[in-house]
Amino acid sequence: MDSERMHCRVWKNGKLIGTEVARDKILDALRDPDHLVWLDLVEATAEEFAWIAEAFQLAPTEIEDITAPHERPKVTRRGTHLFFTTYSATVVDGELRMRRISGFVLPQGMVTVRQADFPIEAALRTWEENADLLAHGPRALVHGLMDSVVDGHFETIQTFDDRVEALDDVLFERERTGPDFLREIYGLRRDLVSLRRVVLPMREVVNALVRHGGRTDPDLDPWFDDLYDHVLRAGEWTDSLRDLVSSIFETNLSLQDARLNMIMRQLAAWAAIIAVPTAITGWFGQNVPYPGFSQTWGFWASVLLIVAGSAGLYWAFRRRGWV
Repeated sequence: MDSERMHCRVWKNGKLIGTEVARDKILDALRDPDHLVWLDLVEATAEEFAWIAEAFQLAPTEIEDITAPHERPKVTRRGTHLFFTTYSATVVDGELRMRRISGFVLPQGMVTVRQADFPIEAALRTWEENADLLAHGPRALVHGLMDSVVDGHFETIQTFDDRVEALDDVLFERERTGPDFLREIYGLRRDLVSLRRVVLPMREVVNALVRHGGRTDPDLDPWFDDLYDHVLRAGEWTDSLRDLVSSIFETNLSLQDARLNMIMRQLAAWAAIIAVPTAITGWFGQNVPYPGFSQTWGFWASVLLIVAGSAGLYWAFRRRGWV
C-alpha cells in the first residue's frame, strides 16, 4: 500500500514521537507497551489488510465487515481487541453524505480503515487538543475519534434544524407552499431517516466501548460519560426534527384542505348570487302576461328585485366569511 493511503502516528507518554513509521516497524510499535500507535489505512482491501490480520489473528468475519457495503454502526469484542464501525455525516452542497470508518482497538493502539473522504482531520484535532489524555492508552484514541464523529453529527443536525425552521416560516404563506415546498419536505424527511440510521446506533456503540473497553480509568470515564450524553442528545434531536417535519407536512395538507374548502364556499356563494338575476330574468322573460308585462314599471321592478336579492345574499355570505 502506498504512503498516501497509509498514515501512522506514535505517542509515548502522551507525546507525539513520530508520524512516519516504516511498515516493518509498525507491528513492533503496536506490540510495545511503552508506545501508543494509530495506524490508518485508506480504502484498504482485504488483501492489503492481510498483514495486520495475520499479525493480530483477526477474525475473517471482521475483515469481511471492513469491506462489505451497508454495514451498520456496531462494536464487537473478540479476544483482546474490539472491532467497531461508525459513520460520519456531513452536508455538502445541500446533500447528505455519510462516510464509514472501521477499526480495531488493540492493547497498544488502534488500526482504522476508512473511506477516502471520511473527515479524519476532526479526530486529529481532537487528539491534539487533548494530548494529555493520550497517556491513558487506546481508549483515549477511541474517545477522540468518536467525539469528532458525534460533533459532526451535531453540525449536520443543526443544518437540518435550520432547514426545518425555514420551512416553518413559509408554511402559512399560500404562494410559497407549492410543489417546490413539498419536494423540500420530502427530501428533508428522507435525509433525516438516513441520518437517524447512523445517529441512533451510536448509543450502543458508545455503550459497548465503555463496557468492553477494558479497565475503567477515573480520568477517562467522565469524558466517555460526556460523549454518551452528546450521543443521547443527538438521537433525541434527530427524532424531534423528524417528528417536526412530519407535523409540517400534515399541517400543510390541512391548510390545503382548508383553502380548498374556502374556495368551494366562495364558488357556492357566487353561484347563489348569480342564480338570483338568472331566476328573475327568466321569470320576466316569459312569453305570457304577468303583472307589469310590457310596462315600464315592470322592467324597473325586475331590476329592483335583482339588485335587492343579489345584495341580500352577498351581505349574508359576507357575514359568514364565504365571500
